[in-house]
Amino acid sequence: MSDFRAIILAAGRGTRMKSKIPKVLHKICGKPLLEYVLDIVRSLRSLKTYVVTGYGSQIVKKTVGDGFEYVVQEQLLGTGDAVMRCASHFKNYRGCVLVLCGDVPLLSKTIVAALLKKHHQTKAAATLLTAYIDNPHGYGRIVRLPQGRLLAIREQKDASSGEDKIKEINVGVYCFKARALFETLKKVRLNPKKKEFYLTDVIELLLAQEKCVATLTTQDQSVAFGVNTREDLAQAEGIVRQRILSKHMLGGVTIVDPLTTYIEDGVTIGRDTIIHPMSVVQTDVHIGKNCSIGPLARIRQGTRISDNVEVGNFAEVSRTSIGSGVFVKHFSFLGDASVGRNANIGAGVVTANFDGVNKNKTVIGPQAFIGSGAMLVAPAHIGARAVVGAGSVVARGKTIPAGTVAVGVPARVIRKI
Repeated sequence: MSDFRAIILAAGRGTRMKSKIPKVLHKICGKPLLEYVLDIVRSLRSLKTYVVTGYGSQIVKKTVGDGFEYVVQEQLLGTGDAVMRCASHFKNYRGCVLVLCGDVPLLSKTIVAALLKKHHQTKAAATLLTAYIDNPHGYGRIVRLPQGRLLAIREQKDASSGEDKIKEINVGVYCFKARALFETLKKVRLNPKKKEFYLTDVIELLLAQEKCVATLTTQDQSVAFGVNTREDLAQAEGIVRQRILSKHMLGGVTIVDPLTTYIEDGVTIGRDTIIHPMSVVQTDVHIGKNCSIGPLARIRQGTRISDNVEVGNFAEVSRTSIGSGVFVKHFSFLGDASVGRNANIGAGVVTANFDGVNKNKTVIGPQAFIGSGAMLVAPAHIGARAVVGAGSVVARGKTIPAGTVAVGVPARVIRKI
């Protein structure tokens, strides 16, 4: 299954998004559209992946990072031209080429793996994914002969009055024999209506040469869903969000109200943790076992929460590590902090982490007790078992020694425990 290379088409601007951001970088559940597709080819172990960029190519490369070969399509002349930009990288390659679009975040690894498997089994020149959908407007139609044999893919603008009633559509996921793909692409002509080179014309040309072209039909209509507008983005977000919540619940997490709970991609949550209503958990967060989060809590990127931790309502935690057994009560903010095990963070406690230029760190030792309404101005260090009185302000750069009590504005040590 690993003997394939992948081409990801990510050059389009997405004019209907009405945005300066390249379409494939718009996010769903905290992750760019393009990353959902790249996750699939990574998990299927593509030998090499080529990302075809165009509009905003530098920002796409910067966002996605290394590990891929970037190919620039200088003029946006369609999917056929985009794939052709990769031809020089396939001169001596005789294996399989998987072609995917970068704006289909609902596509699944299982379906793509099945397509690759069928392509290898049939030894076809090309294998494409199709689906039946209720409203096929805007999609290329699968035109078949009466006996079911594939005849062509007809794009919406070129479809006849009979063809536009066909409900079997081209999903836009293909496997090709590399040599057949690039030799046939040379014969594709500019579409006179749209002034683009269609990748789908390769299928018709291969059929005209009596080459084997196979299809795999999926019953999952959502895989064909491409994001072209902000409304599409919101609809896809809802589907991905539900998938994420289901995964956590099946893994032993209680989500009291899935309708009001928002959890982004890239979050791990331990068993028997409860996420209460109207809580937000952003990407790159780890929450341990037997925790309680919310209601109305916000756990931001980069946070690490150990087992048996309670984060109360209206609390916000950002880029912070919290040890086991910690209580972070309501109306608190912990930013860029490290909290030792069994510490208590009272209601309304704030770590003032930003000085106008830099984000600074606050360290709170194990079993420390921070009273309600206290403010810790980072950088600050609270020692193990230390007590900071309610309403006190620990000044910037101040250390409260272990086992002492500090109170006041600014906070001063008044005694040892």
